[in-house]
Amino acid sequence: MSVCSNRLTLAMLFCSCMLWQTSYAKPVSDSVILYSPYTKIAVTPGQSVNYAIDLINNSKSLISADLSFRGLPAGWDYNIKAGGYIIRQLSVLPGEKKSVTLTLIVPLQVNKGNYRFQVYAGDLAVLPLTVLVSEQGNYKTEFTAKQANMQGNTGSTFTFQCLLKNFTGDKQLYAMMADAPRGWNIVFKYNLKQVTSVEIEANNTADITIEVTPPESVEAATYRIPVTATTSSTTADLALEVVITGTYGMDLSTPAGLLSSSLTAGDQRKIELVVKNTGSAELRDIKLSANAPVNWEVSFDPKKIDRLAPGATAQVFAAVKGYKKAIAGDYVTTFEAKTPEKSSRISFRMSVKTPMIWGWMGVLVILAAFGGVYYLFRRFGRR
Repeated sequence: MSVCSNRLTLAMLFCSCMLWQTSYAKPVSDSVILYSPYTKIAVTPGQSVNYAIDLINNSKSLISADLSFRGLPAGWDYNIKAGGYIIRQLSVLPGEKKSVTLTLIVPLQVNKGNYRFQVYAGDLAVLPLTVLVSEQGNYKTEFTAKQANMQGNTGSTFTFQCLLKNFTGDKQLYAMMADAPRGWNIVFKYNLKQVTSVEIEANNTADITIEVTPPESVEAATYRIPVTATTSSTTADLALEVVITGTYGMDLSTPAGLLSSSLTAGDQRKIELVVKNTGSAELRDIKLSANAPVNWEVSFDPKKIDRLAPGATAQVFAAVKGYKKAIAGDYVTTFEAKTPEKSSRISFRMSVKTPMIWGWMGVLVILAAFGGVYYLFRRFGRR
């Protein structure tokens, strides 16, 4: 009994090996061949692969073979088409071939690596295929920007070119939102049109343009603007950064806006000036200077303003001393406040009067002249 049992066991093992070789190793005959020129293809997650496969009948009789696909992991899908139909069996006349298209759909959520499959034509032929998944897959949405950081002044409009990728298995309608500071204007554009939402097919991408306009009075600083593309099932976030350098503006004037005064030749007049920062960026190292008439003297207190914040003002006194021999009339002095980025100047008119002593001396000369005439008239008048 033991000898018979051992022989039976060996016979069963031999039959199993033969069946395994028939199913997975080689076709029974070289007269029937499954052929495709590309048997190892590199793809990315979510990509579809199309194989052109020929069933070649080199025999002398008609063959009919059931087409099947084996070795497919969970989550992968495929179909075999010919003549516009999904087929499961193919018949080929002697000495001819028939072509089919195998479409293999790689899932989005898949590990990186090599995947091996087999296409069978019944038990007549087998075609081994290998798909190399070149990167780790996912099942999510990605939102990226070509340049997420931009710099400019308050008068600039910042344009960000972004890419929204739908790596899910379904078509998605994304609502576009931005959490910007108060007064900022955010515009989303798709296909050159302003939008608030974007529809993207499964495993597709969309080019999104985001235009960011800051308010006119924004201070120079770095601003972070969170942007979100969201659906009921998936969300993607993108952080944009805008660096505002600010605008430079400066105004030099007097407290009352009066740009004229008077002095006596040789005397000194103190003029109050006001320097105002009218821009959105801080002004530094503001230097004061003057262009005065010849032999006139001008000095400032203070001589320099170290820092002036946006919207702030600073008081400066200019001491103007007229030339002692200046004749009566109007004289113009130009005051200037200047930084490397901005400058402002005003023209100040100064009316010069002669000293009172010269007026009295003129009166005395006139009186002396009258006295002399009177004396001459009294002395020589009767002759």
